[in-house]
Amino acid sequence: MSESIFSKPEIVWFIIGLVLLLLELVMPGFVIFFFGVGAWVTALLCLFTEPDINIQVIVFAVSSVLTLLLFRRMIKNKFLYNKDDRSEAVEDEFTGKEAVAVNDFGPGKTGKVEFKGTSWNAESESDIKTGQKVTIKQKENIKLKVEPKN
Repeated sequence: MSESIFSKPEIVWFIIGLVLLLLELVMPGFVIFFFGVGAWVTALLCLFTEPDINIQVIVFAVSSVLTLLLFRRMIKNKFLYNKDDRSEAVEDEFTGKEAVAVNDFGPGKTGKVEFKGTSWNAESESDIKTGQKVTIKQKENIKLKVEPKN
């Protein structure tokens, strides 16, 4: 009789790990990844030995939690931006760059500037005239703080 592919625990654990790793791509948090790694560790154990289901579940749980505790912060810092890094990266994309005023505005009045083909709300402590080139000092949400270009 031929044996079903799902009767081999190493294949089942490998597929579980693959599904968990793919789920990580669509779910936030960077936690499911480590359970996928735990499933693959269990698959490797099953490939070389024949543990009963209780041992498999224990190996899966222990390896998942250990990798989560030991490596999550390191991998997250290495490959993913934290919130502060992301805001600095966005800030650098705007700060110090040149834009062009779309209308007149000045202290206490919001105007518009064009930057990289997009119109942005802008504020300035100086009077700005239509068509004048300005330098972006900072970005606050969807508003740019600008000053006249020297």
